[in-house]
Amino acid sequence: MDTLLARADRPLYVDLDGTLVQSDLLWETLFLFARQHPLQAWKVFGWALAGKAILKDELAKRVEVDPAIWPYRQEVVATLQAEREAGRHIVLATASNERLAQGIADHLGLFDEVIASSREENLSAERKLDRIRADRQGGAFDYVGNSRDDLCLFDAAETVTVVQPDRAAARWHREAERDCRLIQDEGHVARGLLKAMRPHQWMKNVLIFVPIGLNHEFLNLLMVMQGVLAFVCFSMAASSVYIFNDLLDLTADRRHRTKWRRPFASGLVPIPTGVAAGLALFAAAFGLSLALPIEFTAILAMYLVLTTAYSFALKRMLLIDVLTLAGLYTLRILAGAAAADTVGSFWLLAFSLFFFFSLALVKRYVELAEFGEGASRQTTGRGYVSADLDTLAQAGMASGFASVVVLALYIDSAAIRQLQTHPYLIWPLCPLVLYIIVRIWVLAKRNEMHDDPVVFILRDWRSQIMVGCGALLFLAAAYG
Repeated sequence: MDTLLARADRPLYVDLDGTLVQSDLLWETLFLFARQHPLQAWKVFGWALAGKAILKDELAKRVEVDPAIWPYRQEVVATLQAEREAGRHIVLATASNERLAQGIADHLGLFDEVIASSREENLSAERKLDRIRADRQGGAFDYVGNSRDDLCLFDAAETVTVVQPDRAAARWHREAERDCRLIQDEGHVARGLLKAMRPHQWMKNVLIFVPIGLNHEFLNLLMVMQGVLAFVCFSMAASSVYIFNDLLDLTADRRHRTKWRRPFASGLVPIPTGVAAGLALFAAAFGLSLALPIEFTAILAMYLVLTTAYSFALKRMLLIDVLTLAGLYTLRILAGAAAADTVGSFWLLAFSLFFFFSLALVKRYVELAEFGEGASRQTTGRGYVSADLDTLAQAGMASGFASVVVLALYIDSAAIRQLQTHPYLIWPLCPLVLYIIVRIWVLAKRNEMHDDPVVFILRDWRSQIMVGCGALLFLAAAYG
């Protein structure tokens, strides 16, 4: 017979953070508050100084939480359902704030009672044990928990279930001299953290090498090494941004049909682990950037400021979001020029802005199309509705064609004659770029496009052939 069901006459006390829910509600509400009230984030420091109980209470009062989207541990929920059917008295006993705990209890309908932190008391560890003993008047109880704070409750309980234990709880379970149940997922935190860093997105930072290539400096070892270092800095900075962006978007991701599987939204990677990794990547990116010209560090700082503003506000603003994305791609080219201590061409920046504006509109078009008919600002988390699909497509195609016009004017300009021996050999580049742009939009209309068109170009073999042909044309024009 199952360990818990062996004594249905004893009450069962169940922890919440990390046990019933694959996350920590304090961290969740911190990032939810930052998302919903970014201009009031400074208040958190005052509440924290006043005590953990007050911090939890203030956050719980100010955030809008849907208990239906928390990442519940399904095996724990199934166990509790079986316990309830067996007539067990079940109590949700948590250090989380009582407002949040009661909302979860009401949603699940599995608990007879809730004991949780109030504004006056943070109900964790020994305080929780004292409360349970007072309620039981010294009687026996069973407990389900997961962390170091639960060790005193493990020792006091008759029967224990250890759920996804931290290091201290895992050691307690190994050394326990009595039978206790273990509920543990097979997920790998390190693998999930790597996924949250989105290494596939580092491919976009290849744009850093564009100024080096266009200036025919690809055989200059020093410039190439500077480009590699800049690539590493931008990749680490981008991963830091991706991590914090995911933490800020937990609620929206959990409502999305595919993004709910992301490491933080699903609860695979603990939020504190993500915070530590994000800060470490941020510090490493700026530390390494000091080995490059100061202009590069300034551009890297500008990139982080823009991406932070994008995460907090700009991504929900109509058209401002796609203009920002196009600007971020262009910043990578400027960063490459700064790292190699070369000058960015006006023509290159103009082409980049129009070309990447088109690709940014593709990204937004694909996201909006996934929501289908009836998509609204509330459901998408963006400034667009389903009626905007045609407008986005028209603007995207027009911007893509504008980039080809800029390219054609550049090929016929005096500037290219200073770099290329036979500039007329570059003319076929115009139809190559047209092919890439039109094909991407055709695939987007067919719902066959990757959600990030830049990554798609770098992975798609047909696009790779076009890019390769373009590179050969530049070499032929320069050395032919």
